[in-house]
Amino acid sequence: MQTVETLNEGLKRAYTLTITAKDIEAKVDAEVRRVAPQVRMPGFRPGKVPANLVRKMHGEALAQDALNSAIQQGIQQLVAEQKLRPAIQPSVELADGYAPGKDAEVKVSLEVLPDVPAPAIDALKLERLTVPVADEAVDEQIAKFAAGAKAWDDAGDKAAENGDLVTVDFVGKTADGVAFEGGTGTDMGVEIGSGRLIPGFEEQLVGVKAGEEKQIAVTFPEDYQAKNLAGQPATFDLVIKSVQTAGETKIDDDMAKNLGLESLEQLKGLIRGQIEQEHNGLTRTHMKRKLLDQLAAGHDFEVPPAMVEAEFGQIWAQLEHEATHEADPAKAMADMEGERDDYRKIAERRVRLGLLLSEIGQANGVEVTQAEMNRLIAQAAQQYGPEDRQRFIQYVQQEPMAAAQLRAPLYEDKVVDFLFGKAEITDRETTREELEAAIESEDGFATGTHIHNHDHDHDHGHDHDHGHDHGHDHGHDHAEAAVTEEPKAKPARKKPAAKAAAAEGEGAAEAAEAPAKKPRAKKAAPAADVEAPAAEAEPAKKPRAKKPKAESTEA
Repeated sequence: MQTVETLNEGLKRAYTLTITAKDIEAKVDAEVRRVAPQVRMPGFRPGKVPANLVRKMHGEALAQDALNSAIQQGIQQLVAEQKLRPAIQPSVELADGYAPGKDAEVKVSLEVLPDVPAPAIDALKLERLTVPVADEAVDEQIAKFAAGAKAWDDAGDKAAENGDLVTVDFVGKTADGVAFEGGTGTDMGVEIGSGRLIPGFEEQLVGVKAGEEKQIAVTFPEDYQAKNLAGQPATFDLVIKSVQTAGETKIDDDMAKNLGLESLEQLKGLIRGQIEQEHNGLTRTHMKRKLLDQLAAGHDFEVPPAMVEAEFGQIWAQLEHEATHEADPAKAMADMEGERDDYRKIAERRVRLGLLLSEIGQANGVEVTQAEMNRLIAQAAQQYGPEDRQRFIQYVQQEPMAAAQLRAPLYEDKVVDFLFGKAEITDRETTREELEAAIESEDGFATGTHIHNHDHDHDHGHDHDHGHDHGHDHGHDHAEAAVTEEPKAKPARKKPAAKAAAAEGEGAAEAAEAPAKKPRAKKAAPAADVEAPAAEAEPAKKPRAKKPKAESTEA
């Protein structure tokens, strides 16, 4: 094989590979010898079909396979000989004019990873904002538990008042009297004054009695999620099934025992631990942002344009998705367009920080053990049903990219913990409100990173569900959604340019050390459609590992 470099500018490289007809023919001969024993043909004993007949029957397919194999090996040889570190999947194209029996000229273009300068990590200084757990915060949570553990007593023929629980059957209709989809339900419990339903619904239940029928009129909010109902008037025909009053719930050991605990003190301890965990998550998020701020400020080097473009594409796709849920999607999209350049700079920052974290991790021996990896795979597999769980595990074990995505969040956390250990840290006590405000003032997109580390891709997020069942949801989620108040549209985003100094770091390992996939030739040249090894092909019907988000928030 002959190799000629045709481009070497910055991080861009291009080569022309010439694979001789002789080499391709040798591979065809080897393939014929390999498959001949498996060929069946009338008149010949199994495995005794002459090679010339095998070539005649399957020559075209064998020649295609041989060309693919030769190109694949040629690119692998090119990467090894030139000591290339591909940042993205190389582009491969078979030159025009190729015909069987002739030399094959293949054009290969790619971007390589930059040589990251030795990171400056010996002078890091960080402030750790800590929030003590106040007794008042624990008591507040206890009170919420008590409110959610209400005992309801039948009110007989008493008229419903604020705070009572009214159980209704309902049929929602548009202004022209047509029942709308999702607007019908039975045995829905409504706590008057809870604010769970759309404005005006609960208030009109005041005064109703069990056994009555009532029609109420409401107007759906302008930002209601169901676009066909947003801002529209509607009526609900109600049948009042029962009215119940809230019994007194004492905050004592009996309440804790009803929750499956031994005592009120145990409940308080659990809540205190939960709040402390939340505070620790906020503290870490803030520290991580400040850490990456310092790294970004102290390092500047060229990053692969294709990686930046891919990261920008993920950010933009997420923004477009969020814009569709704004009160005025068209305005949100227009605002985004005005900030496009800012978001592209954010994408560049994230990629650069990711490369930097990768370099720090590799230089200091940060790694994820096999035992840790096994736990990650087992945890991720839990999102699938029993039948798919084992197939998912096998898929991750066979697919390097999927494994890298799972490994990356833990790898990133380890790099960050290593840097915390190197930094000079001072502690300052603050309030939760001040800490949350400090985090909120920093832009999430600007704070992400995008590690490309040949081995550590990730999709990272920590979800803490602190919701509690109040005991009167009767299982009519879909119907109840028609009258449940939807979350308000998010406030307008702050200008990312004003917050580009913020650095959170979640998402840092999205392309971390992911093995470059074997290149596939462009479809315009069928003969060079390089076939990926079986280990990299996605198995049929196997669940895919989740793709990394444009941003995730550590909690």
